[in-house]
Amino acid sequence: MATPLGDLGIGRFLGEHWQRAPCLLRGAFPDLDFPLDGNDLAGLACEPLAESRLVTGPDADGNWSLKYGPFEESDFDGLGEADWTLLVQDVEKHYPPLRELLAHFAFLPGWRLDDLMLSFAAPGGSVGPHVDQYDVFLLQVEGRRRWQIARDFDPARREGVPLDMLARFEPEEEWDLGPGDMLYLPPGVAHHGVALDPCLTCSVGFRAPSAADLFLALGEWLADQPGEGGRYTDPLLAGEALAGEIDAAALARFHELLTSPLDDTPAFGHFIGAFLSRFRQAHEPVAPPGGTPDISELDQHLAAGGEIETHPWARFDWVADGEHARLFASGEGHSCSRKLAAWVCGGLEGAPPPLDSRDHRCLEALVRGGQLLVA
Repeated sequence: MATPLGDLGIGRFLGEHWQRAPCLLRGAFPDLDFPLDGNDLAGLACEPLAESRLVTGPDADGNWSLKYGPFEESDFDGLGEADWTLLVQDVEKHYPPLRELLAHFAFLPGWRLDDLMLSFAAPGGSVGPHVDQYDVFLLQVEGRRRWQIARDFDPARREGVPLDMLARFEPEEEWDLGPGDMLYLPPGVAHHGVALDPCLTCSVGFRAPSAADLFLALGEWLADQPGEGGRYTDPLLAGEALAGEIDAAALARFHELLTSPLDDTPAFGHFIGAFLSRFRQAHEPVAPPGGTPDISELDQHLAAGGEIETHPWARFDWVADGEHARLFASGEGHSCSRKLAAWVCGGLEGAPPPLDSRDHRCLEALVRGGQLLVA
């Protein structure tokens, strides 16, 4: 599938812009036929599983307000014709055809992809100047939006507003984006988007776990492992420390206790695979009612040309495990072939690869767990 990078190409984008510098892509999606509009987004924001926000402001006194969904239709009454924005996360999970749009970003690691957020804004609508710590592609779908950015800025936050907004913002560059135009922003670039017309904007975000995220998850993971990853020991205690002192030798032993799980490459790979397949997962996949097919029924289904779909809320990734793979789905690991792991993580495109007994067990477990759905 073609990328939205045009003449820039994958190599130049990755070498000059990814995680480095903003990139304006005019006409990135020149023939964009988007299936949703503002009314559809408002309807989705009323659904109980949708994560949605309604931002209004600034008013005449410079005040802002923030409300969280799910909303009622009456919540949209009286908003007026200016200065408000409706945002909904994970839209591609609620409306799976939008996965085709995300497939255009397959030149980036699939496990990095977070979600597609959709926002509808009345003229003047905005969420204020702010800075994010993840990569994002901002695709204009309808109307026009003005984007202003700054690489050097005062990080102080504005007080007294319900949004994470910069107190002061002096733009260094600005562009007006129309339908099909897209702006890439790396982490740490301050930006401010304001609707010039009633407009619809897609934000394709890419996850960037912090060290705190990883250490917190590592502790939870080790707690479930036999021996809990080890325990502090000091069999060669010399008794030379002063009362109450944690001496250099003890600090070294604690350091080793913390880092030794990271040195076990296979185990660490399994931890990372499990962590990333759950990180920022909004909802747990649930198997459909009525039971799931056993492996013989799955074989018959596939042999007859039947399809299998990934559950909208499931996340998948895999790591090499010797000659095979460890495929992770929503935190659970399954042994299978590398070809099957790549097929599942690639969205089950095309016919499945030849399956051995290990792959059969993996597929059956994923169907029973609800991560894969028999279509």
